[in-house]
Amino acid sequence: MVIRISPSILSADFVNLEHELHRIENADWAHIDIMDNHFVPNLTIGLPVVKRLAEVSPLPLDVHLMIDNPDHWAPEYAKAGAKSVTFHYEAASAPIRLARELRSLDVRAAIALKPATPIEPLADLLDEFDMVLLMTVEPGFGGQSFITGCLPKITKTRNLIDGRDIWVQVDGGIGADNIAEVALAGADMFVAGSAVFGTGNPAAEVDYLRKLANDAVATSNSGE
Repeated sequence: MVIRISPSILSADFVNLEHELHRIENADWAHIDIMDNHFVPNLTIGLPVVKRLAEVSPLPLDVHLMIDNPDHWAPEYAKAGAKSVTFHYEAASAPIRLARELRSLDVRAAIALKPATPIEPLADLLDEFDMVLLMTVEPGFGGQSFITGCLPKITKTRNLIDGRDIWVQVDGGIGADNIAEVALAGADMFVAGSAVFGTGNPAAEVDYLRKLANDAVATSNSGE
């Protein structure tokens, strides 16, 4: 299992986003939260900003759409330069059709679930997606505490994937105090916002988080 870190720029300095992206250029992806103040009670950035970020970012953009009508908007973010586009199961009218459209645009297609949304209804459809994003806080705001009750869902998702190349991303309350536990539950891609940008050295925190997750998985695999 390859551990990937995708820092969320929701906790970055919005006045200096290009600079902030270069502070985390040792990460694997840059996580971009798009909120419309309808699907979630917050408003962030939109297509023009994402298009410009894609032009200057040293990292591929991992765009997470927390918006209504992703069936229309998700392909537009792919065309704007995102390399992975995540839409919410709860918001999509035709999630399989949308995932296939995203793949046809040569981007990774990912589906997100809120904490209370079960994974089981998607069990037979997982091959249609490149990643499943499991929210471990209620979507809308950064800096929330991890919901530990989501850990069993992470493990269920990993077990349903059963060795296939489908990433399990976790977003919400991830930091040095719990990333090892979340990795052991089955996640392999981690979104961290305030835990990274809230430090004086975001790049060092990215390396530290990756090491904690890798060490936990390696220890588990060795049977120690």
